[in-house]
Amino acid sequence: MNVVIIDGQGGNLGVQLVKEITARFPLLDITAIGTNAVATASMLKAGAKKAATGENPVVVACKKADVIIGPVGIVIADSLLGEVTEKMALSIGQANAVRILIPTNKCDNLIAGIQNLNTSALISDAVEKLNNIVNQ
Repeated sequence: MNVVIIDGQGGNLGVQLVKEITARFPLLDITAIGTNAVATASMLKAGAKKAATGENPVVVACKKADVIIGPVGIVIADSLLGEVTEKMALSIGQANAVRILIPTNKCDNLIAGIQNLNTSALISDAVEKLNNIVNQ
């Protein structure tokens, strides 16, 4: 199974996802993609074995992904302070993959109906959703 983790800005959410997923699912093929070099470097430090930066890696990785995980902003053009391009959002949205989107009320995108959970709780829920997919 090919899991793609996409994050931007400082990559903090991506770092936590990489750590949790690699610890729980050591045999999964994980690709970390940063919308910028800092996010990518952070995910590599966290243990990602494959990583890339920018628009084209997002487009290419989404074609091969079984699961895409990241903040909800990855499917909204111009989100993450403008780091998500239209082409990135479209590629993620059109991918033939399951998307696990982590709801964060940041960068002028507010998600109604969610509690303000801390990042650890959101990561735990995302990893549990991945577990359900992996163990189907």
